Amino acid sequence: MADLQLDTNETLRNVADLPCPRGLPLLGNLLQMAPSKLHLTLEQWAKRFGSPFRVQLGTIPVTVWTQADLFQAVMRERPHQYRRFAPIESVMAEMGGNGVFSAEGSAWEPQRRLVMRALSFSNIKGFYPTLAAITERLLIRLQEAANEHRTLEMTQELKRYTVDVTSTLAFGEDPHTLEQERGIIQEQLGLIPPALMRRVTALFPYWHYVTLPQDRRLARAMVEVHSYVRKMIERARERMSQSPDDPPRNLLEAMLAARNEPDSTVTDEQISANVLTLLVAGEDTTANAIAWGLMYIAADSHLQDRLFEQSCAVLGQSKVCPDYDALKHLDLCEAVCNEALRLRPVAAIQTFEPLTDVRLGGVAIPAGTRMLLLTRPGMLDPRNFARPEAFEPDRWRHPRDLSDGAHEPKAYLAFGAGPRVCPGRYLAAVEMRLVISMLMRHFKIELAIDPAGIEEVSAFTMVPNRMPVRLTPRD
Repeated sequence: MADLQLDTNETLRNVADLPCPRGLPLLGNLLQMAPSKLHLTLEQWAKRFGSPFRVQLGTIPVTVWTQADLFQAVMRERPHQYRRFAPIESVMAEMGGNGVFSAEGSAWEPQRRLVMRALSFSNIKGFYPTLAAITERLLIRLQEAANEHRTLEMTQELKRYTVDVTSTLAFGEDPHTLEQERGIIQEQLGLIPPALMRRVTALFPYWHYVTLPQDRRLARAMVEVHSYVRKMIERARERMSQSPDDPPRNLLEAMLAARNEPDSTVTDEQISANVLTLLVAGEDTTANAIAWGLMYIAADSHLQDRLFEQSCAVLGQSKVCPDYDALKHLDLCEAVCNEALRLRPVAAIQTFEPLTDVRLGGVAIPAGTRMLLLTRPGMLDPRNFARPEAFEPDRWRHPRDLSDGAHEPKAYLAFGAGPRVCPGRYLAAVEMRLVISMLMRHFKIELAIDPAGIEEVSAFTMVPNRMPVRLTPRD
């Protein structure tokens, strides 16, 4: 039995010994765990019962944890000691999206190598001129809205941007969603994360037996998404056939080249799945991270002035950050998003199950036991971060200067940890600096509603239910 973080003087508990909220016979806590508010429900129970505690999905026990050090310990042991919830892989496979995010075991490693290579520092630096051009297109769209005094749902605007960025970088095709109002692929992609949330948390695969309206909408969307992906792959193959001696120019071509190698383990299904995975992940996570950052920026005029000054100093007469090397001077822009993610983590829940019997934090956990790790409690723990409830982006700029409290980077869990840390974190950092600096250089921003009216929603990632913003052009 593997032993992680176990004090030998501590009494070993079993899963059944853990405290559990009162539930109903047969159903357990199922009806108390609405998928759209799951992270909030679990966080409230963590305050009441401590960590770990247990919930019951019918007869299935699920352990819930909040300690950042145990999260790190589990992530270090992936993929050999732990895996994601098995239902995630099966649900993603049904949707045709069992790519690098959800794949396990030997199927994961070759996919991971290809994705990490595509999202490396060097590739992103080489991609920067295109990334800057897409950011200028976002600026044009925002200027039109500001001049017309239109309120923007900022999360949706940012998703258009991130879809265009991800698709161009990873697949060599720009869908130009920023220039279109309707009929864009992002409309279909947006249905996938909440569907994943519903199905992964379901007690049984009800959609195999009963098709609800939301399932019919998802089915129609998946037909369009798979058609989009299939045509993209066909076009990439055609480009490669016309220049057979050229090296792969993006992730999609690299996957297709790997598929054609002798004794290759890369399959057509994996290629399609990773295209879908990256479209969904690239569209959702970074856009929501920036949106949460804008909520805090809009509430703080002094912070807006500081961001404006830094952006002016770096951008000069350029509409967006002029080159990759200048990004390093936009540290306040990224710090704002890092701090927003500490308080509003897009990945609020991480799911695991051990492949063998383990001991974790004084609890004996049988193989296959479902585990939920909540990322926010550790980031709000005063032992990890000074003044944890306060929004203080400067803590990320000068952490060594903090003489009045803690700053524990290992407790910052926004991008995961260990061998399966988020492969897109470098791209996300570049997008954060580019977009925030562009916005602050050209606009003053304000929320169109009281921030208290913005709700957190669990839709596989944790997202704002709305982010209506008004932009006023700066002189």
